[in-house]
Amino acid sequence: MKRQVLIIEDNTDIRENVVEILELAEYMVLQADNGKAGVELALKHKPDIILCDIMMPDLDGYGVLYMLNKNTDTSTIPFIFLTAKAERVDLRKGMEMGADDYLTKPFDDLELLNAIETRLKKKEAREEFYKKPLDRLNNLFAKESGLAELKRIVAERKSRAFKKNQVIYYDGDKGNGLYIILSGKVKTMKLAEDGRELMTGIHITDDYLGVNAMLANEPYADTATALEDTQLCLIPKEQLDALISQYPDVAQRFINILANDVRDKEEQLLQLAYNSVRKRMADSLLKLYHQNTNRDSFKISREDLAALAGMATETVSRTLTDFREEGLIEKKGSQITITDEKRLAKMKN
Repeated sequence: MKRQVLIIEDNTDIRENVVEILELAEYMVLQADNGKAGVELALKHKPDIILCDIMMPDLDGYGVLYMLNKNTDTSTIPFIFLTAKAERVDLRKGMEMGADDYLTKPFDDLELLNAIETRLKKKEAREEFYKKPLDRLNNLFAKESGLAELKRIVAERKSRAFKKNQVIYYDGDKGNGLYIILSGKVKTMKLAEDGRELMTGIHITDDYLGVNAMLANEPYADTATALEDTQLCLIPKEQLDALISQYPDVAQRFINILANDVRDKEEQLLQLAYNSVRKRMADSLLKLYHQNTNRDSFKISREDLAALAGMATETVSRTLTDFREEGLIEKKGSQITITDEKRLAKMKN
């Protein structure tokens, strides 16, 4: 069965050229020359993917994306912006609203087809992911009804892809809901008054981001950035509030998560205040080691390791060199392998 693509573009030449390319590639193509007509076609036909120009009269691309995200039937359709404006502010706005990708005009045939194929494959992978048991959710919710309801909410939401080093949210941004990490790794950071960065956590697959902001109804308290290519699902605060109100056991579990987070932060502050440089480095390396799914080695930049351990980058380099010479680790570039876990764990203060 042919996959269906909707293109929304007011420039006739560009639109007809894209239609021709896609039809040659054996896609079924719907086309609209303005945003309002595009929304109507999307709601009627539920295409597999949507390409949409940003700068259009009446209803621009941002308005189209907003309208489609409001409807549960179209909110999960992959959405690619077509833009002639490569300014960072425009692209960031589009991605923050939930766009999956963008193509900057002029683009060639291969760029177009690759972008579409990549997003369709990720959509298929996401659908396959939701068919599998979510072990973390089984642990989170004691009642089957609460688990079933959360699964339904997650399944209805479109996952968002963040590339390595892409910011997910900034310290002070409005807390819109809870992020679930479907794949990848995320760091959270705080900026000190003297300009130094302090890493407040490294989060991996099945972890949650924004619990504090959600429960306190406050802005995000740190900045979250993808450490590697990462796939996230955002559950809006309104849906979470309804779930928590209906299932008290769900609320209790989130409170437990928050309490554990507070405990971890307190331990981190005590380590920064009282532990030696070597002890802090050993604890940081072991934390990364135990978080890593491979358990053999992990990658982290010198700057991120400095932010996690609360020390200068030069001190990180010297301490890692000492550890390597002592046979505690092996290091190649940003990749670190723990060779003597027991001695690191017993590092004296």
